[in-house]
Amino acid sequence: MRPEVALPVLLPLLSGALSLLFWRSRPTQRFIAVAGNVALLGVALWLLVSVSLDDYVVIQMGGWEAPIGITLVADMLSAVMIVLTGIIGLALAVYSLASTGPGHEKFGYYPLMHLLLAGVAGAFLTGDIFNLYVWFEVMLVASFALLILGGEKAQMEGAIKYVTLNLLASVIFLTAIGLTYGMVGTLNMADIAQRLAAAENQGMVEVLAVMFMIAFGIKAAAFPLFFWLPASYHTPPVAVSALFAGLLTKVGVYSLYRVFTLMFDQTLGYTQDLLLWGAALTMVTGVLGAAAQFEFRRILSFHIVSQIGYMILGLALFTPLAIAGGIFAVMHNIVVKTNLFLISGITRRLQGTYELKKMGGLYRERPWLAVAFFLSAFSLAGIPPLSGFFAKFVLIRAGIEAGAYVVTGVALAVGLMTLYSMVKIWNEVFWKTLPEDNLVPVEQVVVGDDSRMVPASLWLMYLPVAVLALFALLIGLFAEPLMVAMNQIGDQLMNPQGYIEAVLGGDAGIDDVLVETPDEEMMP
Repeated sequence: MRPEVALPVLLPLLSGALSLLFWRSRPTQRFIAVAGNVALLGVALWLLVSVSLDDYVVIQMGGWEAPIGITLVADMLSAVMIVLTGIIGLALAVYSLASTGPGHEKFGYYPLMHLLLAGVAGAFLTGDIFNLYVWFEVMLVASFALLILGGEKAQMEGAIKYVTLNLLASVIFLTAIGLTYGMVGTLNMADIAQRLAAAENQGMVEVLAVMFMIAFGIKAAAFPLFFWLPASYHTPPVAVSALFAGLLTKVGVYSLYRVFTLMFDQTLGYTQDLLLWGAALTMVTGVLGAAAQFEFRRILSFHIVSQIGYMILGLALFTPLAIAGGIFAVMHNIVVKTNLFLISGITRRLQGTYELKKMGGLYRERPWLAVAFFLSAFSLAGIPPLSGFFAKFVLIRAGIEAGAYVVTGVALAVGLMTLYSMVKIWNEVFWKTLPEDNLVPVEQVVVGDDSRMVPASLWLMYLPVAVLALFALLIGLFAEPLMVAMNQIGDQLMNPQGYIEAVLGGDAGIDDVLVETPDEEMMP
């Protein structure tokens, strides 16, 4: 029994249930939010240590052996993603204490946050393709409810676009699952991998691969169906925006990596070009959209799209080095993108707006906030020695080695355009003098996402920002040991037989699993 692989899912569910139990007690809900995420981070680190020692940690739920039962499995990729989930969950729980007012807390902000984290953890750990769909739907329900908290017009408009396209992705995903089950007779991803490799109708396998790619591409906000993200992520309370920006789209990216390295690795000759040009167009459209914006959170939202392109590029190149670079990009982006949204919330609170033209002077008024923004923003742009530089460096090197010169050139150009957007924010928000038409005093506490005021506990907002900015710096300074872990992830994903054996047992082979499929001639 390996409880460390189940606890990252169970603890957020328990925390959410306790928050519902103490619905009328705001202090208790706040305590549960912080304590629950501390516990989540603790078990995430436990899981990471276990995976470091054993390579794979597997639990068969209900005592049903795979492929019949539901499997939870953690490899190095899953363990790293769970640790990042714990870090972001704790950072947002602390930040929410000062940024979320009673109006939102009254309508279930904390239970929904825990439910969303449970969905994210479940998606990272499940070894069953149908349960991956279930966890996606858990995230969709929780995120939609968080998106409309407050009921403002802009939120409702963004929520409609968000839920419409995500429901379309869910329909495509569920259809692909049904076709896969009809073809191979199993839902266990390790078992599917073996059966698809031996399938006679490889044309149908390629169709399934494209269907999964479209479904996960929509959920990851990849080109061309990405516009739901910049239309919605700037509308909810800023802590919700940060949670979405850090984790939600990364689950779609994770699913692409998991499915295409495990189940459809033999089809990449056909789909690789689709992924490669999809990555390039995602980078370009995202960065051009950001360049045209002058609202803090909308710029950051478009840059989520742009950075997703880099992550998909690592999968599209499909070499161990590219996979390692893509996962490094995911890891660094979760930290810095979350932090940039948290910083935008502080600037909004200090100056009463997200509009860049109405802001200014924060370099002199809040120098430490300016430093935190500098570390996060220029890491996103790929300036050495920050974390984003090493992610882009590895991807560029992998692209050159693979001979993908055009897409590699696009990635370099997009990095320069990202720098332009970050410099624009720096100049408008921090460097230039505060415009005279902004009558909001710097010291005034404003919570525009709630009708009531919250206590002026700015230090609770600064604390997670400072910690995440420090992480962005440390990831860059200690990139070499981190790349060892990323290379391990690349090796595990490029050689899925270890995953398959861990789930199905060391003696599992294709001849064994085919015996389990009943012969139609023997059926009555």
